[in-house]
Amino acid sequence: MAFSPVSPHPHHISLVITNREPPSTQFLPKKLSHTSRFQSSSRGLSLSSPSLKPLVLKCSFQEKSTEDSERLFSNLNQVTLKREPGSLISAILLVAGTTVGAGILAIPAVTQEAGFLASAITCIFCWLYMVVSGLLLAEVNINTMCELGSGGVSLVSMAKRTLGSVGVQVACWSYIFIHYALLVAYTARSSDILTNFLGIPLWEGATLFSLVLGSICYFGSQRFIGAVNGVLVGSIVVSFAALVGVASGALHWEVLLRANFEAVPLSIPIIALSFVYQNVVPVLCTDLEGNLSKVRTAIVLGTAIPLGLFLVWDGVILGTIPSPEVGMEKISDPIQLLRSSNGVVGPIIEVFSFLAIATSYIGFVLGLTDFLSDLLKLPSGQSKPLPYLLTLFPPLVLSLLDPEIFFKALDFAGTYGVLVLFGILPAAMSWSERQSNSAQAQITPRLVPGGKITLAFMIGGAGYVISSELLENLGFLLHP
Repeated sequence: MAFSPVSPHPHHISLVITNREPPSTQFLPKKLSHTSRFQSSSRGLSLSSPSLKPLVLKCSFQEKSTEDSERLFSNLNQVTLKREPGSLISAILLVAGTTVGAGILAIPAVTQEAGFLASAITCIFCWLYMVVSGLLLAEVNINTMCELGSGGVSLVSMAKRTLGSVGVQVACWSYIFIHYALLVAYTARSSDILTNFLGIPLWEGATLFSLVLGSICYFGSQRFIGAVNGVLVGSIVVSFAALVGVASGALHWEVLLRANFEAVPLSIPIIALSFVYQNVVPVLCTDLEGNLSKVRTAIVLGTAIPLGLFLVWDGVILGTIPSPEVGMEKISDPIQLLRSSNGVVGPIIEVFSFLAIATSYIGFVLGLTDFLSDLLKLPSGQSKPLPYLLTLFPPLVLSLLDPEIFFKALDFAGTYGVLVLFGILPAAMSWSERQSNSAQAQITPRLVPGGKITLAFMIGGAGYVISSELLENLGFLLHP
């Protein structure tokens, strides 16, 4: 899983503003029209003075199936004033690239006790859950853009509009917790890989990894970072294909039919963590100009690609290692065992693991520094060292204090961060919005059917996993 910044860059965001009269209600439903007074500025659109003529913000959803009728606004280049629509293919790849990350490395370790068949069913269930979560966020995001009259609405703005100050606090702290927990995990695992490859101490490996990738994020332009990320993603695909091709020769097909559904609950937090992409939903909604059908397609197909990769990856790893017998202690890390026992597969696993961590790390660094800059009220458009120091230094220190923290950090982030921020919160925001008496609360059609039953299932499912994990951790503390 890789994270991108919380919100898209504002200089790419504009809305179609015109002095014409609002369209008639036969083309634009009355409920969907939105009229505001705006003036342009270097920071985007802002409320204008009463002296300006009323301008119409086109924020509509029409019944026609053409692209022009389905988009709610247009993205304009601030220099050329030409429309720059987002590509559906790029949006699908953005979701897929965001989802595929270092979380995939932990899946075999947490699913080996359940077996491949049970874990495959769990992966599909978690995929459906996270798809619904992303669609709920998109629904709230588009409604918020229409109501506020601006693009690039962040998760914090959505929480403030629907849940008030309490929602903002939950969103902020959950976001910070997820990022720090996973940056700790990625730094710890990368230092282990570099130590094995270069023969250097752990602290040197962790420091080298943090400095090199942190410098790319700090000094690199958007185009350079995009190029680096593109090379990394391409290398991931090549190494993954090589790994599957080499390891599948020793696959024990009968092992893939083993299923232990009692062990499934323990694997849910990390599997759910592996399907996280929701932080780029605001970017999708803005890039695709609020086109609901395109947003839905990007989320469903963009997450279906990682689902296939996860199933193939889990099947290859679990089908290659020895199956644990009843009463035997499970293998702590099947990937480490396969890496050390197979001289051909081992180096490929090392390369794939490092690349997956690197893509995730870059996204998380960019996301957290962007968030901290906004939190600290720093000027936008400038690279300040303070957010990068706050982002890079704490995870480096914590990873060195406990080099074996990788799985623990992933589990905590998945349980107490992801399931709150991307499980409970989207459903709660949608519930609040749908029950609101405001005429503009639900401006666009719903992306997720089922009403309160679906929302209650989303909240209850996440709550059950969190409470189960809390009880298990409490029992471990009381009876170590």
